[in-house]
Order: sequence, then structure tokens, then C-alpha cells
Amino acid sequence: MTPSVTSADTLTDALNDLVDRVHGAEFAVVLSPDGLLLGASRDVDDGLAAQLSSMVAGLEALGQAATRVCTGGGLRQIVVQMARSFLFVATTRNGAILTVRMGGDVEVGDMAYEVALFVGQADRHLPVYLQPAPTVTARKSGAPERRA
Repeated sequence: MTPSVTSADTLTDALNDLVDRVHGAEFAVVLSPDGLLLGASRDVDDGLAAQLSSMVAGLEALGQAATRVCTGGGLRQIVVQMARSFLFVATTRNGAILTVRMGGDVEVGDMAYEVALFVGQADRHLPVYLQPAPTVTARKSGAPERRA
């Protein structure tokens, strides 16, 4: 099976569909693993996109640190609850980061389901990001030792 070509238009359409389909969703953005904006739903201007990129990259780093310290398995979602809204952050299998904001008067379980559904199907809309290779250190015997 040949992977489909990813375009900004198809990603934007997918994000707009997510926002339109889920009651209370206000916007959605997708970032590369290093925090660069890949796509955004309508009504996300350049200023908001820049702020979200910085903030979500920091949240993702905190979430990854929590997985190492708490040994609870891989990071699936980050949920930030505010007085009048929620922010959902989830990493796709491709390595990209989906962020969705929704109003505080909606069903959180519905949004968690929709975010998980989008993440599961994200490979149709996003490029694949490879993880960095493990570092190589020398052992006393002189043979290299691989570690992650």
C-alpha cells in the first residue's frame, strides 16, 4: 500500500472537521515533535499558533519527564483544565502533537474519545517523524555499548 501524499489542505480540512464534529471544540492545531506548526483549524491566527507551539512543546516535555519519573508507561494525553475550558494534547503514532481546546461546558469524555480517534487515524494526514538514534558509549572492553 502506497502512503498518501500529505498536504496542508488535507490536514486543515481534517482539523476543521474535528472542530465541527465535536460539540464545544474551539480550535485544533498539529505540531511537529520539535514544536513547529504543521496545521491549524480555522480561526487560529499566526500569533495564537506561535503561542500554542511554545506552550505545547513545554507541556509535552513535562509529560515526557513525568513518564520517566513515574514509570507509568508511555505518554498518551495531557489534559489541562482551566476555569472555562480544557486543553487536550496528544502525541500521534507518527510523532506529531495534536492540541485541541474545548469549552468548559462540554463532555470531557467525548473530547478524549475524539482526540484518541483522530490520533489513531493521523497517519493519513501527517508525515512520519523518526525518533533519534540511541547514543553510543564506549565500554571498558572497547566495544561500543548502545543505550537509549
